[in-house]
Amino acid sequence: MTQLSLVKVGHLTLATPLCQAGLAGYSDRAMRSVARGRGCPYAVTEAMLDTLMLAGGWGLKNAIDIDENDHPVAGQVIGSDPDTMARAAKIFAEHDYDVIDLNFACPVKKIKNKARGGHMLRDVPRGHAILRGVRDMLPHKTLSVSLRRAFDDSPENRDVLFELVDEMWRLGYASVRVHGRTVEQKYAGKADWTVLKELKTRYPGQVIFGSGDVFTAHDVVRMKQETGVDVVWVARGAIGNPWIFRDAIKLLENPAAILIAPTLFEQRDALTEHFAVAMQIHGESLAGRRMRKMGIKYARFHPQAREVKNGFIEVKGLRDWQEILTRHYSVDGPGVWPRDDAVDEVNASSTADDGCGIA
Repeated sequence: MTQLSLVKVGHLTLATPLCQAGLAGYSDRAMRSVARGRGCPYAVTEAMLDTLMLAGGWGLKNAIDIDENDHPVAGQVIGSDPDTMARAAKIFAEHDYDVIDLNFACPVKKIKNKARGGHMLRDVPRGHAILRGVRDMLPHKTLSVSLRRAFDDSPENRDVLFELVDEMWRLGYASVRVHGRTVEQKYAGKADWTVLKELKTRYPGQVIFGSGDVFTAHDVVRMKQETGVDVVWVARGAIGNPWIFRDAIKLLENPAAILIAPTLFEQRDALTEHFAVAMQIHGESLAGRRMRKMGIKYARFHPQAREVKNGFIEVKGLRDWQEILTRHYSVDGPGVWPRDDAVDEVNASSTADDGCGIA
């Protein structure tokens, strides 16, 4: 039985129950573009610090760059003050973002004893004030919140999540995304999906996004089956694997479908597009530096993964990138599925599940 269905998120309608997460240092318009062309219906930016957004400067334009093809998209903002969070959210709204997502999930440290990110789970009054401040600033905008299941596993923190979620619904927020780890876990250990099922049971008429440990298309299906969440939020599993969305759709349509690794020409097409859009945004030099780590992740699908990975490590610009494509992707052939421990390689090099990574 198919698990595909339309999902309403505020004024949006998603054709499939999938979302590419905000990924610090990864999820710019280039990554979103490649994913959209391979089945991703909705994407989120990495978390932007409210005070840096308000300061503006040369980096802001590139950081929040979108175009007419980059929709629907959510702009994600993180901070500790209701006023600055509201004004930063307004910047996203003024730049034609479809949704504003408040990051109450990232396990960053407190700054000057003020809660931000996942630390909002220890300062509920501040969290409520931010929710109200952003809603008051943008009364008609589609808003969402990202959370973790708890600050830690102590009994007194068990129901804090629901205090924040209840206030969200009261204020008319459109959806919530919950990550199955605690703030204290950061990115270690396993994500606990039972809270996702509890959320759907407790709020059956509300839109719940689930995240944590979704590394393959089969994980997408398993999360849908085990928890009943409306949308699966794909984070590290999408790094260097834009085909995860295409494959997840196949499995959601038919759980018995046989998945085939992307061919070398399919990989080449994605690599070519990714670098081209990255250059449009960042210029050749910065694109070269950013794309090294992307190329390393893409290399996992090549039969000569180690050799290709080593080539991408040395990339400095477009010529180097094109030389690798000429050397390793000029003749079509079958791709390979990454090694069983390839997901650990992604985990070790990325703490991007919640879109954070800011100091």
